[in-house]
Amino acid sequence: MTIAITGASGPLGRATADLVLRTVDPREVVLTTRHPESLADLAALGVEVRRVDFTDPGTLTTAFTGVDRLLVVSTDAIGARLDPQRAAIAAAAEAGVGHVVYTSVPEPVPANPALVVADHAGTERALRDAGPKWTVLRNNLYAHMQVPVVRQAIASGSLVTNGGTGATAYATREDCAAVAAAVLTQDGHEGRAYDVTGPEALTAADLVAIARGIGGREVELVDVDDTAFAAGLRAAGLPDGAAELVASFGAATRGGYLATVSPTVADLTGHRPTALADVLRAALA
Repeated sequence: MTIAITGASGPLGRATADLVLRTVDPREVVLTTRHPESLADLAALGVEVRRVDFTDPGTLTTAFTGVDRLLVVSTDAIGARLDPQRAAIAAAAEAGVGHVVYTSVPEPVPANPALVVADHAGTERALRDAGPKWTVLRNNLYAHMQVPVVRQAIASGSLVTNGGTGATAYATREDCAAVAAAVLTQDGHEGRAYDVTGPEALTAADLVAIARGIGGREVELVDVDDTAFAAGLRAAGLPDGAAELVASFGAATRGGYLATVSPTVADLTGHRPTALADVLRAALA
């Protein structure tokens, strides 16, 4: 059985590839990337590295030839990735891939205000309609993204949020990769949409408590609306698009779209998911 992973030079794709290669013969692994040179170390082990760019149809014609199971890692071209991802899934179906796995987002429903939802919901629909067996991995927000947030809160004495009292079940990238590797190397996951989360859902007030414990100082919680939050991000140097994106995740948190805690990590990998507090203490203590 041949396993393929797209975006394999990116952090999630590479982490998944490293885990797959612990149990799978490198000669049965195909990694696709826009930058093959970045995977030279794995190619030296016997992995087949193929240059594939979802926006270049010419690279998709033979991208997935001979592949049985495929992980499609969502690209970072937010707002412009739906059609390329549809094209990749269509190419996989045309190549005869038997099982396609896709990395999505929690609750990709129209009411969810996160700006990434439309891309993921559209790709999920394309995957279900394409023909191959499918699995969707709805990864929660990455825990490591909260490290600079809490670092700034400790330094400034305040944590600004537009998430209200909503909670987020932050997951580590490593746990997301472990789940992806399990689905690629195990049987029985077809036709499933898994929420991939940390062990608990935390509010901004919880982050403040963690920041106080790590920093040894008072940290104030400051609630603002979406407009003010995005303006503050822009003032801190984020481009408009990035500021609106981050603010939209706060709105999704406030609406309860990121609060589900699932047993997926433990069930599929056999280990307890890493808690956000442990990630923050390791990075900041």
